[in-house]
Amino acid sequence: MARIIGAIASSHTPTIGFALDAKKQADPAWKPIFDAYAPIQQWIADKQPDVLLMIYNDHITSFFFNHYSAFALGVDESYAVADEGGGPRGVPPVAGHAALSRHVAQSLVTDEFDLSTFRDKALDHGIFSPLSVLLPHGEDGWPVPIVPLQIGVLQFPIPTALRCWKLGQALRMAVESYPEDLKVALVATGGLSHQVHGERCGFNNTVWDEQFLDLLEKDPVALTRLTHADYARLGGMEGSEIIMWLVMRGALSASVRKVHGSYYLPSMTAIATAIYENQAEPLSAAEAAAHRARMGAQLAGAQELEGTYPYTLDRSAKGYRVNRFLHGLLDPATRERFRADEEAAFAEAGLTEEERDLIRRRDWRGMIHYGVIFFLLEKLGAISGVSNLDIYAGMRGQSLEEFMKTRNQQVTYSVAAQLED
Repeated sequence: MARIIGAIASSHTPTIGFALDAKKQADPAWKPIFDAYAPIQQWIADKQPDVLLMIYNDHITSFFFNHYSAFALGVDESYAVADEGGGPRGVPPVAGHAALSRHVAQSLVTDEFDLSTFRDKALDHGIFSPLSVLLPHGEDGWPVPIVPLQIGVLQFPIPTALRCWKLGQALRMAVESYPEDLKVALVATGGLSHQVHGERCGFNNTVWDEQFLDLLEKDPVALTRLTHADYARLGGMEGSEIIMWLVMRGALSASVRKVHGSYYLPSMTAIATAIYENQAEPLSAAEAAAHRARMGAQLAGAQELEGTYPYTLDRSAKGYRVNRFLHGLLDPATRERFRADEEAAFAEAGLTEEERDLIRRRDWRGMIHYGVIFFLLEKLGAISGVSNLDIYAGMRGQSLEEFMKTRNQQVTYSVAAQLED
């Protein structure tokens, strides 16, 4: 089974990545930062983790306020570097461990954490700034895949410190119940004290930073009793993102072994690093199996219902490309291009021949079996001048007349404003 071997704490200020790109490692202003990461690089080389589970916050780059979640878990196979306004950094995409991500998502929801999942989102400096100094990278990519867990800490209300701690406890169960033999290292990013807005911008508090690091190691529960206002008062408004470190700490044993720590305040943000080695006994095989059974309890038996296909994260991943294509047809200009030349639209979207054939033939049942969700079938039907009732009949292998005999009223309808001839 998977096991958590330890955790890394790292600030994620974008200047770390920029200084690395500019080869400032020997510059006196930057050298203390890079020196602090050398022991972490060695620890990773020695421990050889199979996955880094990275806890971070996006800085209104890939996530905006039209849909802002408290907890959002990446379930993609790859993550590109985001353009934060001046062009993306010249670093390669990082692979995701999608299977572990899907397992973690299901486990967290089972433990009543209402999180969202994401794909097709680039990651900003919250991930790539620390990742750049944790792992070697080049044209061949990165040596370790990641699972990114984004915490929404910029638009209130946000999760409490206690909620983050409890999330960490649930995260431990999620990771350790994964059946594959993986060594997982947690990486908590953000902080320490800083404020970057308003007349208080430039605020730092070294005394608090040192106290926080001490409590995080020895008495993290004390940190769960502080309010967001407490964190803002002590460490700056943006410095309150440090509650994300409690997710990492909650996933570790009550007593940890700190094998590295550093602190440096060069300008606006106090930069800290740490390594905590886990002292906990992993779940037994029986405990892990029992948790996986609990994860599956809500859908147990649903797959045995004739003609029923629960839309799980696995099914979503399989049908993602064609679902994304069909969802794109909500755009009027894209619809017109599709109507004018379906084959060109298929090619532009990179659909496989199997996916193209399913859409060409309007094979409603086949698309459901493939992994298309019904609510995109009805949109394709509307675009094609096909009623929902025709789609229902097609999924059941019946003619429209046969299907209508099973209905109380003989009506047809569609999500289109008007069916076309």
